[in-house]
Amino acid sequence: MNNADDTQFNSVVLPNLDSAYRLARGLTGNAADAEDVLQDACLRAFKGIGGFAGGNARVWFLTITRNAAFTYLARKRPGSLLLTSNSEEAERALDTAADEAPTAEAALIAQADSAALERALASLPQPFREILILREYNDLSYREIADMTKLPVGTVMSRLARARALMLRALAPESLRKTAP
Repeated sequence: MNNADDTQFNSVVLPNLDSAYRLARGLTGNAADAEDVLQDACLRAFKGIGGFAGGNARVWFLTITRNAAFTYLARKRPGSLLLTSNSEEAERALDTAADEAPTAEAALIAQADSAALERALASLPQPFREILILREYNDLSYREIADMTKLPVGTVMSRLARARALMLRALAPESLRKTAP
C-alpha cells in the first residue's frame, strides 16, 4: 500500500462510514455485530482500494459492507438474517427536526414510535428489508440499489413498493389490520 492508496482510501471509504454502519446495523440487527462487519468491510476496502476504478464511492463501499454482512451472518448465524432500524439515529433525527426541545411526553412518543418502527422493519422478509434500508436509510437511487444487489431496476422498485406496503400494514392499528385485504 502506498501513499496514493492511503489517500484514495481516506477519500473513498471514510466519508461513507456512517452509511456503511447504518447498513451493517440494519442487516445484523445489533451494534456489536455491525461494528464487526464494518471493521471487516474496511479491511476489505483497504486491501481492494487499488482496484477502485472511480465511479460512485458510496455504492462501492456499501456493496463491500453488504457482502461482509452476509458473510458474517452466514458464519455467525447461518439461516438467520436480522434487520432492525437504528433507533438511536431515528431519535436524533426526530430531535433535530423539532423546533423546540421535546417534552417528556414527546420523547416517550418518539421512543414508542421508534420501537414500533424497529419491530415492523424486523418483521419484513429479508429481501424487502434490505431494499428498504438501502433506499430509505442510505438514500440510494433505484439504479444504485440495482447495481449493488444485481437486481433489475423494476425488481428494486417493486420490492420497495411491497416493503413500504408491508411496513404500513405492520404499523397500522390492530383494528385496521383485521379489515385490510
